[in-house]
Amino acid sequence: MAETTVDEVLAELAALADPKVRRVNEKHGDDHGVNLTQLRALAKRLKTQQDLSRRLWQTGDSAARLLALLICRPKAFDRDELDAMLRAARTPKVHDWLVNYVVKKHPQAEDLRLAWTADPDPVVASAGWALTTERVAKQPAGLDLAALLDVIEEELKDAPDRLQWAMNHCLAQIGIEHAEHRARAIDIGERLQVLADYPTPPNCTSPFAPVWITEMVRRQDTK
Repeated sequence: MAETTVDEVLAELAALADPKVRRVNEKHGDDHGVNLTQLRALAKRLKTQQDLSRRLWQTGDSAARLLALLICRPKAFDRDELDAMLRAARTPKVHDWLVNYVVKKHPQAEDLRLAWTADPDPVVASAGWALTTERVAKQPAGLDLAALLDVIEEELKDAPDRLQWAMNHCLAQIGIEHAEHRARAIDIGERLQVLADYPTPPNCTSPFAPVWITEMVRRQDTK
């Protein structure tokens, strides 16, 4: 399918769109109606096509952008291009996939992490915090975890939703991965009570940091 056109892909995405899926997604701030398993199957069939990926992104359609992120070559984008893409990715799923599937694999991810974390746009800043959480878990050397906890303690309570969620994830990850900071991370969570009342389905772990930290550490200890 090397010669697949944007119009052909958009037509296929339109055929896959399901109003029920769209209604569910809209509750989470997303605006596409394509089942993600079907989207991944389409991406697998198309394989990596950087030029097509860029053209799909330019359509502005959320399903097309999700597909674009699955068939791109992350290192083919330059830093400024990724920055512009993030600022254009206003729906949560497109934003998350861009950060997780593309930016995290990019050689300038650290530069973007630092720039985005300090950005006045809370949605952009949330991407910086997501990259920080990745480093907390996988490459903590060089991070000042105590300073990160200082910022979280000061700003988490009043942060806008998307930024609050990303900062809370970082708080939990610090507590889970770094025993020397665990007591303080749990204490911050207990005092701030962010997401304490978040509705959590059965058999799922609450995003409330003290519960999240305690449960994940328990699982690690029982392995």
